[in-house]
Amino acid sequence: MLQVLDATQVLNNTLATQIKLFADGASLEDFTRLNAEGQVAGFTTNPTLMRRAGVTDYEAFAKALVERIPDAPISFEVFSDEFEDMKRQARKIATWGQNVYVKIPITNTKGESSLPMVRELAAEGVKLNVTAIMTLEQVAATVEALNVDVPAVISVFAGRIADTGLDPMPIMRAAVALAARKPKSEVLWASVREVLNIYQARDCGCHIITTPTDILKKLSMAGKNLDDLSQETVAMFYNDALAVGYTL
Repeated sequence: MLQVLDATQVLNNTLATQIKLFADGASLEDFTRLNAEGQVAGFTTNPTLMRRAGVTDYEAFAKALVERIPDAPISFEVFSDEFEDMKRQARKIATWGQNVYVKIPITNTKGESSLPMVRELAAEGVKLNVTAIMTLEQVAATVEALNVDVPAVISVFAGRIADTGLDPMPIMRAAVALAARKPKSEVLWASVREVLNIYQARDCGCHIITTPTDILKKLSMAGKNLDDLSQETVAMFYNDALAVGYTL
């Protein structure tokens, strides 16, 4: 815990006034602790993370989380593949709390755009988090579909873009510029891979970055002297070899 608290101090000194840090995961305990310690500004989850965490009752988990954290933004994702059922799920999720955002994937599994539904829900005043966005064309169309008067999040999966060998930073900068047409819409850098991504997201002007707890723990290394880190790494190798009792 001390490591995470130290990390928070570093983040507050360098980043927190410039970008909002959201935690990504599906742990009631972790989310509750992070919220109580003021380490993050919001929370996101999705069906994949919930499954990995062993969550079996989607609605019970979500309602328990909202009860514990009634003020910070929390995004829950629909999981139907049919748009009419997605709308039903979205409207239900939206009733769980004033702080709840409904995550809508940019397409369904058939590649059909969800943006007509996004436009309809946004017009109803539902706070949306449009997710799994990868291209600027998708960003531009999402911005067009959102309601200028309703808060929304545009989640661009920068980490997955980088996995393909493309530099996501030009895309993220352009996404922020496109989103400026809807001042209540925020661009979120998603699928974080390393602490460096937090600085990259800040430099691109992103409003939010969402990160798993293992990356939060690594924030304790932010600003660390590299010579010290080199020595600590060598000591780790040495101590591990001693612990096992390797001989040659």
